[in-house]
Amino acid sequence: MFIRAYLRASTKEQDASRAAADLEAFAAERGLTIAATYLENESGASLKRPELFRLLADSKPGDVLLIEQVDRLSRLNATDWERLKAEIAAKRVRVVALDLPTSHQLVQAGDDFTSRMLDAINGMMLDMLAAIARKDYEDRRRRQAQGIAKAKDEGKYAGRPEDAKRNAAIIGMLRAGQSWTSIIDATKCSRSTLARLAKRVGQETAS
Repeated sequence: MFIRAYLRASTKEQDASRAAADLEAFAAERGLTIAATYLENESGASLKRPELFRLLADSKPGDVLLIEQVDRLSRLNATDWERLKAEIAAKRVRVVALDLPTSHQLVQAGDDFTSRMLDAINGMMLDMLAAIARKDYEDRRRRQAQGIAKAKDEGKYAGRPEDAKRNAAIIGMLRAGQSWTSIIDATKCSRSTLARLAKRVGQETAS
């Protein structure tokens, strides 16, 4: 059995490694060692998480997927959560979360009956916490949208601040004649952002 730690943060501004010490302490208290750590900055509401799926690809039956909180694994809608659970079940990986005490015993060897009972209980608790995490995500998005709408009505909404340093680099790439595909690959910007900056470059050239 290998312990594989998964660390996720929603944006590149957040530090996904902040929970590493807590996961290390949890393993050390039980005389275990974390064999590998997988870290990424992606939204928990999306299945587009290459490091999580690399972890599952590396895993063998009986390995443990160790996380700080269930919402680090999922803020997915019901359909995507079922897809992810199916991937986890197919690999026969056990999910252990620091905020889910019923899962902690899964890192210890036990008889077949006890293991199956713990798996069943843990599965139900995971479903519940994943549903709560999704509701929290949707509630925060709704409050955010309401706040933006109110700010717009009051003439106070300025939108997201521009990433001036990144955009300057993108403009430089455009002026150098780099392809859109290579720029998107290098900077991870959206196509709409690139189109807006390309239009700016075109206007500067025409003026």
